[in-house]
Amino acid sequence: MGNKSLDCRAAAARCLAAISNGLSLSQQIPIFEQQVSERDRALFRQLNYGVLRFYPKLFAIVSQLLAKPLKDKDSDVLMLLLLGIYQLSETRIPDHAAVNATVAASLVLKKPWAKRLINGVLRQWQRQHDTLQKNLSPSEVLAHPQWLHEALQNAWPDNADAIEAANNQHPPMCLRVNQQLLATDRYLETLTNQGIEASACDFSPQGIRLAQPVAIEQLPGFDQGWVSVQDEAPQLSTPLLDLAPGQRVLDACCAPGGKTCHILEAEPGLLELVALDIDGERLIRVEQNLERLQLNQSLHAKLIAGDASQTDSWWDGQRFDRILLDVPCSATGVIRRNPDIKLHRRVEDIQQLTQLQLRILSALWTTLKSGGLLLYATCSILPDENENIIASFCQQREDAKHIPIEASWGIAQDYGRQLFPQSNGHDGFFYALISKN
Repeated sequence: MGNKSLDCRAAAARCLAAISNGLSLSQQIPIFEQQVSERDRALFRQLNYGVLRFYPKLFAIVSQLLAKPLKDKDSDVLMLLLLGIYQLSETRIPDHAAVNATVAASLVLKKPWAKRLINGVLRQWQRQHDTLQKNLSPSEVLAHPQWLHEALQNAWPDNADAIEAANNQHPPMCLRVNQQLLATDRYLETLTNQGIEASACDFSPQGIRLAQPVAIEQLPGFDQGWVSVQDEAPQLSTPLLDLAPGQRVLDACCAPGGKTCHILEAEPGLLELVALDIDGERLIRVEQNLERLQLNQSLHAKLIAGDASQTDSWWDGQRFDRILLDVPCSATGVIRRNPDIKLHRRVEDIQQLTQLQLRILSALWTTLKSGGLLLYATCSILPDENENIIASFCQQREDAKHIPIEASWGIAQDYGRQLFPQSNGHDGFFYALISKN
């Protein structure tokens, strides 16, 4: 890209300003990354993810250092200040380099007036960081929005600090080995031979955790369908379904299709697998994954775009033996992968989500055979979306029986089993199994 590439910190400030105005990290990163030279892209990503992970803390520090808040049109300058404090407090970038490069980025953003402000604020942090840290509230110290910090401390008093610490870390990259094509230990050997350091996951027999993330092009056999990128926690769903040949299975809210593919890898003898998602665009991704993993040879994967809560619009009236329901949720168990959640999620969202979750669960229940199993899943760590939903559902319905999950992972609740995000381990997740009497 030669001279046309944009300074890494200026690009990050613009990207973060767009995210702070309500746009999503996953959509903005690829757009702004194109403007940065190839050699700076890893740093560009690190800066964006890092600032978002520590946003509540960084924002509180900068607010102490500014005489008055910046105007909305200068949100890019605010982001440069956060970027500066992040580099000084959380990275190994030498202080002088971090300060100079961040100050210089204000010129790239065509805001020369901000040079003095940025320099002054960052120098002040260097002199007073101990005092400034002491003024932070407990939620700011742990870099979580106040509402979420309180929710976690109330729900999990013994685990909350560890959960919040894990949320601020870089998540590991995990793979799921396609058992139709090769065994997990064979693939581990292949990785070792290629000089890629990895180990077997703790709980998923198909799971492999890489010591360092690598580009998918570098993964042996990726294009041939040997492996998929998937965290260990969602890999735990398929064994819980107790699959057998001849079953009709529904994977509801299925995109991008990791669990859909895992189901077919585990039991190719299904009569039919219906993969349902409200977003037809995202089903294209499911189709591509099935193709890459060589799972679309047989006719038992049927992709349908439809609203899971409106069964009349897509269901053919034939009941399912198994339903995997991975409901839309707050995604509070995967914050370290999607740190913009800290900016975008609000306490009032949770009530709306719980109403939607109960509505989908109730609608799909009618499509389950008598004697069938429904596995309810979320990537949330909030009991309102998890245990409380299942408790309320099972107590309201005589034909719903909660089945305790016996497992070596997670924590057993009265209803379901909760996984917390683990440092260098799986994400936060919840599972509950219900059978229909």
